[in-house]
Amino acid sequence: MEQQHQNNLMNHAGHAMGNMQHTKKPSMGMAGHNHHAMMIADFKKRFYVVLILSIPIVLLSPMIQNFLGASWQFKGSQYLLFALSTIVFLYGGFPFLKGLLDEVKAKSPGMMFLIGFAITVAYIYSVAIVFGLKGMDFFWELTTLILIMLLGHWIEMKSIAGASKELELLVQLMPADAHMVMPEMVHDVKTDTLQANDIILVKPGEKVAADGIILEGESYLNESMLTGESKPVQKAKGDKVIAGSINGNGSIKVTVSHTAKDSYLSQVIRLVDDAQKSKSNTQLLADKAAKWLTIIALVSGIGTFLFWYFTGQSLAFAMERMVTVIVICCPHALGLAVPLVVAKSTALSAKNGLLIKNRTAFENARKITTVVFDKTGTLTEGKFKVSKIESLHKNLSETEIIRMAAALEQNSEHPIATGIMQKIKDLAIKVPAADNFKAITGKGVEAMVEGKKIMIVSPVYLKESKLAVPKDFSTNVRETVVFVIMEGELAGYIALSDEIRSESAEAIKVLKENNIKSILLTGDNSNVAKSVSDTLGMDNYIAEVLPHQKLEEIKALQSKGEFVAMTGDGVNDAPALAIADVGIAVGSGSDIAAETAGIVLVNSNPKDIVSLILFGKATHRKMVQNLIWATGYNVIALPLAAGILYKHGILLSPAAGAALMAVSTIVVAINASMLKVKNY
Repeated sequence: MEQQHQNNLMNHAGHAMGNMQHTKKPSMGMAGHNHHAMMIADFKKRFYVVLILSIPIVLLSPMIQNFLGASWQFKGSQYLLFALSTIVFLYGGFPFLKGLLDEVKAKSPGMMFLIGFAITVAYIYSVAIVFGLKGMDFFWELTTLILIMLLGHWIEMKSIAGASKELELLVQLMPADAHMVMPEMVHDVKTDTLQANDIILVKPGEKVAADGIILEGESYLNESMLTGESKPVQKAKGDKVIAGSINGNGSIKVTVSHTAKDSYLSQVIRLVDDAQKSKSNTQLLADKAAKWLTIIALVSGIGTFLFWYFTGQSLAFAMERMVTVIVICCPHALGLAVPLVVAKSTALSAKNGLLIKNRTAFENARKITTVVFDKTGTLTEGKFKVSKIESLHKNLSETEIIRMAAALEQNSEHPIATGIMQKIKDLAIKVPAADNFKAITGKGVEAMVEGKKIMIVSPVYLKESKLAVPKDFSTNVRETVVFVIMEGELAGYIALSDEIRSESAEAIKVLKENNIKSILLTGDNSNVAKSVSDTLGMDNYIAEVLPHQKLEEIKALQSKGEFVAMTGDGVNDAPALAIADVGIAVGSGSDIAAETAGIVLVNSNPKDIVSLILFGKATHRKMVQNLIWATGYNVIALPLAAGILYKHGILLSPAAGAALMAVSTIVVAINASMLKVKNY
């Protein structure tokens, strides 16, 4: 029912929400945008035509003349009034009449049906007066009613366009052309023709045309419009770049990673579009209310007519009351209360690096009582640096320990592996090849290197395997240690440290202020976990947890009645992210499509998690405000329109009813547009 209302608003009032199909390529969004702009122009034109015609109609109306105590009737003036009003009814009322027919065909009467029905009843009755029926015509009410309806729709559509504008800005981020590097020359091509492995040149100040990896050159790139990261990011050979980011003062050559439709930006646009279309519980509540309002409008309208007519009032009075009740009841504001906030919030989120995949998860962010943080890369930098290499075998040098470790870690993406490989780079050591590589889930890796069986393991594995930990073994509590085992013997260990992010303490503090608990959940040892937890002032920590155990820990918190948000990198944390009440994947960059999380944070910044939760609360607040305004206005205005205070001389005219309805819709639209993301 309410879906029908949305469809009709789209068709007849140019409702572009969810009308932008970005599934092929971003440029398609522009077609939706142009269609919407044409619709706005059409309503504007109809409004001005009706406005000009309404002047003679109002002046020629007998009721207005009586009110002004003047008379400028002339022979055939009522026929001129009829002719002008017919133009207004057919031209100005066309979107509503077409909407009425469409809703009747779909067997789903809604808002357009109500408006169409009201103006048709008023018009037919007035025509009957011109041609002999006793009474006062409704032409001036009809004209002002259509005029205000057109104005309301026009302003409302402009608000909808505003709510969708952030999404359009994302679409426009993608440059239309790219400089493709050919063997002999640089050739300009359309962005959407680029294929994987093409090489493009990005000049200073230009937008990057495709996701890719820098082949040569270095520069600072501004990715703020895509990730919310305000500072330009330094990029050099081998670094990833995102389509739509703005190049600084260096010239770079980029190897294209994939076609335009698979780019990060296209995925974000699709994601935002899907999120704008997807319905959450609040939306379903609004749909239900609008459906009931339509039924109430028709029943109250006809009931009001019958009551006044059979209690001795004139046919004109009874008709006027019915028209006013039906107009007042149009669930315009209610139909927009939630969709406008949805459109605004999803698009704003995307601009701030918060990608909403699941609307319900986002709206549930307001209920979160506990945030479970993965440590590495979220609360800490996620960049491990080797702080100590210790050999426990007199025949093995420290260089040999790290060389063997690097052989196993050279193909891994794990932060510890990256730290070891960075040290190898600094020491300029050549790394040998590894064969028969095997991962020991959550505990380490093993392989054959130069004919020897080498293992790199965690302290947990060492305890389980009964291998003796060296007596003089001591590390800084913040250090993470991996042990190197050669041919079954403990050969040495490498200690790595991971710095706490500067933003982490502020994020935990803001959560505390909002009565939200923070818990650290990590595979790292208890000493490291306790140190990080204490430094940041967190409520608790759970250490030495294997990936599959994270899920159990989340369940345990939920069983205590906590509403849990889990933040993780989305790969080994996938089961825990899926089971959490709100799953937040962090720092997953271009891999947004593969995540199990309901929300993806482009940056790994813990402050973004706080922004997300508080923005979820703000969004829900806006929805509730809009729903209260939209329904509250109907509750008060409907009895007045029906004539409950008639004996006290208070009566709403159809035009006043239409004005109230338009005002309520505009208030809802303005309220939605005031939504903002606070960055902490």
